[in-house]
Parts: sequence; structure tokens; C-alpha cells
Amino acid sequence: MPRMTKKTFQTLQDLAACVGQEVAVSDWIAITQEQVNQFAEATGDHQWIHVDIERAKAGPFGGPIAHGFLTLSLLPRFYETALDVVESRMGVNYGLNKVRFMSPVPVGKRLRARMKLLTAEPIADDGFQMTWETTIELEGAAKPACVAESVVRRYR
Repeated sequence: MPRMTKKTFQTLQDLAACVGQEVAVSDWIAITQEQVNQFAEATGDHQWIHVDIERAKAGPFGGPIAHGFLTLSLLPRFYETALDVVESRMGVNYGLNKVRFMSPVPVGKRLRARMKLLTAEPIADDGFQMTWETTIELEGAAKPACVAESVVRRYR
């Protein structure tokens, strides 16, 4: 499948002008059992629906699924593949307003994100605080895997 075209903005003001619009769509990211196992090691969440392949096959999802927080933790990667601001030296995660995990993510499936800019407010140090509605789509599924409202601070 072809890569999505990365959306590039010259300035934070150019990006801020897109409030109310879907700004970008990320590349697809495949979810592997290795990722799930590494996430389980990093977080201590070794629930069998994630890491015990044979038991998970007989479980409610027909196989192992990604942790919801693994799906959520991909937000920076989605944004990295989807958009860039030339005159921005960094961005930091400022938090989440709302997160919903709407569909399980089977290992082996692919995810991508659609990013809608909800707000963009100037902040100190030549920056903007931006609130994004990020819909993480599960390839071939009717419902998204996750919808998250994230708050990011970007600085010039």
C-alpha cells in the first residue's frame, strides 16, 4: 500500500489556521506480537489476551490483541509520519482530555490515524497549545480502534 503524503507546514501559525479541519492522515502501522510482548515487558501487563497466543486463540477475540495503551502510545509515531512544521523545534505531550478504546486490535492488523485540529492557542515561548481529535482506524473494521483527544504544546 502506498505511503500517505506527509503534510508540511512552514510555521505553527500556518498549522493553527487549520482549526476545525482534518489536517493529516498517518501511514499504516502493523501491530506485531513482538511489539505486544515488548509492551507487556515494559508495563508489567502480561494479561493472557495479549501474550498467551494459544490461550488467546480460544478467548473472546480469537487471538491475541494489542494493549489499549499500546495503541494509544503510537500517537507520536502517527504524528511523525503524518505532519511536520518546518519552523518548530519541538513538541511535547501535554496530556489527554478523553480517550475511548472502541475496538480490539488483533495482532497482525494495521492501524492509522486521522488527525483533526480542534484548537490552537498561543502560549509563552513562541508556542501553541493544540488540541487534536485523533481517530485511530483499524484496517477493515467498521469502528475505530481508538479515539483520543490529545493536547500537545509545540514551540518555534
